[in-house]
Amino acid sequence: MSALPSGAPAAAPLLSIRGVETFYGKIQALRGVDLDVYEGEIVTIIGANGAGKSTLMMTICGSPRARSGQILYRGEDITQLPTHSIMTRHIAQSPEGRRIFGRMTVMENLQMGTTLVGQDHFDEDLKRVFTLFPRLKERANQRGGTLSGGEQQMLAIARALMSRPKLLLLDEPSLGLAPLIVKQIFEVVRELNVNEGLTVFLVEQNAFHALRLAHRGYVMVNGAITMSGTGRELLSREEVRAAYLEGGRH
Repeated sequence: MSALPSGAPAAAPLLSIRGVETFYGKIQALRGVDLDVYEGEIVTIIGANGAGKSTLMMTICGSPRARSGQILYRGEDITQLPTHSIMTRHIAQSPEGRRIFGRMTVMENLQMGTTLVGQDHFDEDLKRVFTLFPRLKERANQRGGTLSGGEQQMLAIARALMSRPKLLLLDEPSLGLAPLIVKQIFEVVRELNVNEGLTVFLVEQNAFHALRLAHRGYVMVNGAITMSGTGRELLSREEVRAAYLEGGRH
């Protein structure tokens, strides 16, 4: 039985993945992945670099396409939908490596985040992301490519939030960032979940921070899920501590 956030009703998963296999040519990257994300949860996947975590995130978004298995979002099979159709269903991704538009200003990047939903709520949503990330307000007219790594990560998340997602996919948000910035970003994610009920699916190499933040977690090894449990349960398991937590407390 899945552990839901305190007070959350028992319900069908918001995101359900069953038997998903993904290949790059003849190389198999995902091996029969099964997992669920319920509305109002923060769920994380931890694992070593190259385990297949980011491939799973991209497969949810339709690129690469799952060769077999099924991805359900709100009960709808989205496995074979084109990426642009998937993203119109209130799913947003903050991808690995940020991938902001370096030549555009912070404000222009945020405007790009509204492409699928229009600008009816732009002022309201802009105020929201500037409250979450005050640094971006200070840098509103600065080109994205001139921002620090931490500021670019803030911008990538803020751009995703401008599309008003019900499910936020966060891929390696701590990668290459200073510990203080990592702490700030994870605090924002927690705030979005607690105060707004935003559902978050997080892929993260920093297992200590991810499992402390998440309601539930999965461990991925060589493209397969090998372990699952609440964040607290996984933090306490010796095999997880030995493999992923040594030296990881930043």
